Amino acid sequence: MLTMTLYGSHYANFNNISPNKIIVPTIITPRETKYLSDIDDQGSTRFHSHILIFYKYNSSMKGKDPTKIIKNGLSKTLVFYYPLAGRLIEGPNRKLMVNCNSEGMMFIEADANVALDKLGDSIKPPCPYLDLLLHNVPDSDGIIGCPLLLVQVTRFSCGGLAIGFRVNHTMMDAYGFKMFLNALSELIQGAYVPSILPVWQRDLLSATSSPSITCTHHEFDGKIE
Repeated sequence: MLTMTLYGSHYANFNNISPNKIIVPTIITPRETKYLSDIDDQGSTRFHSHILIFYKYNSSMKGKDPTKIIKNGLSKTLVFYYPLAGRLIEGPNRKLMVNCNSEGMMFIEADANVALDKLGDSIKPPCPYLDLLLHNVPDSDGIIGCPLLLVQVTRFSCGGLAIGFRVNHTMMDAYGFKMFLNALSELIQGAYVPSILPVWQRDLLSATSSPSITCTHHEFDGKIE
């Protein structure tokens, strides 16, 4: 059992933290290796981004298991975002590639015996409970050979939720993550495919080996004295 101190004299216990689970796409996805674009394959992007999203209790969810709904939604979303279920590998000259092997993403669920509103403004960045709302599973936070996406759902005593995401930044920037969340939301609500499909043709952003002159500018033919 883990304990976090709230502002004031309140304490909250995190209990019933489930062992991490692996979520894979609902259907067989392409088994292939994709090179990262030259934009994504930089030393400065080799880190994990952490995102926390809080939801107040919604009476329409009474009697439903939000954790099960989210797990099913993630499994459906991975069909379209299948590289996120793979693992990064290094090629020649440390070139990063995604091995789309469908090993899956990590999922954790937990319960906290405190109401969400008791946390007050402390949920704003920098959230002091990040390590509790987004557990660091041992040996899972590397760049090479580790899960590219980890999600933790924490249920509060009031029925509210916290959903934590840890995503490898080489795979998605903020806009890409927003598109992933939109797809997840749409599929949970019954859509068969996301309204905007991801594009995994990262070779479109690859740099050419050398500049290519396609137009002759005669105005520059004269010699400079």
